[in-house]
Amino acid sequence: MSTLSVAIRGVGLLGPGLADWAGGAALLREPARWRRTATVVPAPARLQATERRRAGVVVKASIVVAEQAVAAAGLDAASLPTVFTSSTGEPANCHALCEALASSDRLVSPTRFTNSVHNAPAGYWHISAHSMQPSTSLCAYDASFSAGLLEAAAQCLSSGRPVLLVACDVPYPEPLHRVRPVADVFGLALLVAPIDGTASSRLATLALRVGTDAPATACDDAGFEELRRTIPAARALPLLQALAAQCSRRIVLEGLPGMALQLDLG
Repeated sequence: MSTLSVAIRGVGLLGPGLADWAGGAALLREPARWRRTATVVPAPARLQATERRRAGVVVKASIVVAEQAVAAAGLDAASLPTVFTSSTGEPANCHALCEALASSDRLVSPTRFTNSVHNAPAGYWHISAHSMQPSTSLCAYDASFSAGLLEAAAQCLSSGRPVLLVACDVPYPEPLHRVRPVADVFGLALLVAPIDGTASSRLATLALRVGTDAPATACDDAGFEELRRTIPAARALPLLQALAAQCSRRIVLEGLPGMALQLDLG
């Protein structure tokens, strides 16, 4: 298996009881202090009022965590290629489109149609950041975060440039929720960059290898483990906990069959 080695320069976080990376990192280090409360998605400062009214939850949450990671890295958002990954996309919008198509008039709102594409969060982000950099949007069911991280690392090493990775999942309304239950909104962003000689500019180094048969790493805390199991984007929690603790650790993230992702954090 080939190894891809990159640096992590910034992190963004939003989830149940986790308002941002600054406060969330402390709770990830000390899970006994964490209290699970419903995710509150703030209005992204980067979006103008008109765009905020049109944007769905997955767009807003994705932009909030992306802003955190870019600010932490001290980089210009307009200069960054991006990878956006999500298992769910915008479930409320999907539900509304299904309702419209099942009605007698079958009229679809132009705004809902615009927001129905899987790359809507990427589109809102690049427009608001005035960015013309490349962008990839992908989905791999429960392995969506692993697929996004692998894609971001590969792009980073092939281009020699930092890449912004954003992962976000949002619950479906009923009746789709019964078929694909997602517990709550969870989003994270990682600023992945080439490893250089400036250790002060990075939080950690990350070596990725794909293809292990080892089981996915679980969270030691029962509450965080429940989040990890019930929200696809929260499969990243063991990595986030290791980043928060600033410790060296081997982590296995759920992947597609036979393609789990082994991470060595240093």
